[in-house]
Amino acid sequence: MKQKFNQYKSTWYKYDLPAGLSVFLVALPLCLGIALASGAPLYAGLISGIIGGLVVSMVSGSHLAVSGPAAGLTTLVAASIISLGDYRIFLLAVMVAGLFQVVIGVLKLGTIANYFPSSVIKGMLAAIGVILVSKQIPLALGYDQPDFWTSGFPQLFSSGHFLGNIQNFYEHTAEGAILITVVSLILLVLLQHPVAKKYKVIPAPLVVVIVGILLNLILSNGTSSFSLKESQLVNIPSDIFASMTFPDFSKLFSTSEIWKDGLIIGLLATLETLLCIEAVDKLDIHNRITPVNRELIAQGIGNMTCGLFGAIPLTAVVVRGAANVDAGARSKLSAFTHGVFLLLAVALIPFVLNKIPFASLAAILLMTGFNLTKPKLYRNMWSLGTKQFIPFLITIVVILSTDLLIGVSIGLLISIYFIIQNNFRSDYKITDISQGSTQGYNIKLNSNVTFLNKVKLRDALDEIPENSVLVIDGSESKFIDYDILEIISEFHNKAVDKGIEVLLKGIEKVSVTAVH
Repeated sequence: MKQKFNQYKSTWYKYDLPAGLSVFLVALPLCLGIALASGAPLYAGLISGIIGGLVVSMVSGSHLAVSGPAAGLTTLVAASIISLGDYRIFLLAVMVAGLFQVVIGVLKLGTIANYFPSSVIKGMLAAIGVILVSKQIPLALGYDQPDFWTSGFPQLFSSGHFLGNIQNFYEHTAEGAILITVVSLILLVLLQHPVAKKYKVIPAPLVVVIVGILLNLILSNGTSSFSLKESQLVNIPSDIFASMTFPDFSKLFSTSEIWKDGLIIGLLATLETLLCIEAVDKLDIHNRITPVNRELIAQGIGNMTCGLFGAIPLTAVVVRGAANVDAGARSKLSAFTHGVFLLLAVALIPFVLNKIPFASLAAILLMTGFNLTKPKLYRNMWSLGTKQFIPFLITIVVILSTDLLIGVSIGLLISIYFIIQNNFRSDYKITDISQGSTQGYNIKLNSNVTFLNKVKLRDALDEIPENSVLVIDGSESKFIDYDILEIISEFHNKAVDKGIEVLLKGIEKVSVTAVH
């Protein structure tokens, strides 16, 4: 036992401790930035990251995945907080989301992500990227009037927002914030270069935050016109744990919106988690596979804990997981270690976090949003053909015009339409087998023939000319829907009146009864 403990200790000290520190440096600015983009208290993002490290990692079966607040949920969280009108009520929705995930995991429905077409999921993430970018532009310019970006995407350009604020826009922006944003974006682009990645020691988001703090200190001491206001800097309470908001359980059944939002958040968090787990497992050099149902239970417990302690919802996050792998992590102890570092930062150095300009976080989120909706993605989807591109594009347009749930639902329906269309074309094949003066046709049924092809099959049978021979071959079919058998039997009964000889192969006639 002692030998095994020493082995774990050695592995943690050599691999998981430095990996946990590296992930912490990546996660810290992202926790703050995602909370900012979600319209939630900034500490809520940090608590979410702490819970992702300390709670989820211990229950999860994944060795390398790291959980925390995710950019993919920002739009949904922001809309839910506004619609519910009270952050304490929103926390109830987060707990419902967690419960939903636990139920899915217990019922072993972790394969749910496989039933969503990739074109719709990519469209959803691209739309979230567009919204994320649009919501960060005011912050990047130093705009300090929060109502500018609290509504949905179309409302950003209404008279109550952009058009209504454009006259006094200059009064609420800061040259210093714009300078910090520009410098931050340049740094992020340069640090993405292969040469910079090769020699990277400090994660790019942390570099941006450090440079932003230093620039603000220089600008504040140098000239007043470039100095930032207090409202343009992070503001975390000195004692976060005393300032935490807790859910109002008395309102749990006060409105169905709590349960509706909870289920939507739970579904989206589940999809994002499962996609992340699949991506991180592919990066594991030891080829370890994460048990998805256990992962959903871990995520559900994590989100219920988030709701209980005033945090925004979490998922497994690709950025953190990839950073964990790159840093050489060997076990889930690295994710736990990152959670410990987040906890220590919140408890011991909140005054340092309050030096971070919002402009630095906005720059990080601008790049995150751009990566979700980069032009390369659109070109790639176009190259896959209309059956992939149209659901992808419609999902984006509808999400931007309405909301996430409607957009994904419409995109899913468009994808199903293309599936049905393909099914129409593949249920059977007609060939001409005429010999001499006798006209003959062969209808070869494929392996699975469903009711979806009823209309087209009936039209094809009606076009068979009189005094001909028709062979309907179902010998290789594994499944023929009763509706199809009924149409074939009905045609067989009436074919004699047209002088059509019908030969059935591998198909049994059924009794055709009129029901009135």
